[in-house]
Amino acid sequence: MEQISGINHVGLRVRDLGITRAFYEKLGFVFLAGPVGPEPVAIMEHPSGVNINFILNAGADASDVNILMDVPIKHAGYTHIALEISDIAAAKKQLAVNGFPITETVELPNGAVFFFIRDPDGNVIEFHCPGA
Repeated sequence: MEQISGINHVGLRVRDLGITRAFYEKLGFVFLAGPVGPEPVAIMEHPSGVNINFILNAGADASDVNILMDVPIKHAGYTHIALEISDIAAAKKQLAVNGFPITETVELPNGAVFFFIRDPDGNVIEFHCPGA
């Protein structure tokens, strides 16, 4: 469909706006609005233009298990968001300063390198540095 020009936002279901907001602010996201709407939703955006809608209706007693990533039976659905970065070492250093553990690092034959962290609700975030 030629009318598509990009991804407008990603929606993530979360338990606690305060905890989520603090986490994503450490990644450079800025709070824009919310909670708004019937779900309700809060909106944050990074200066790069990446926009995330946080759906604030996950139960407080929800499991810490990410049903799409952490169980042996693989369910269909979105598994992670990939944020493009320009400097692997600087990104890893900033994440370490903020106490965000990296769960895995992968290097591809073309020189691309990517690694993963988890947000407070177990949502997976990939940081991707393209190769040649």
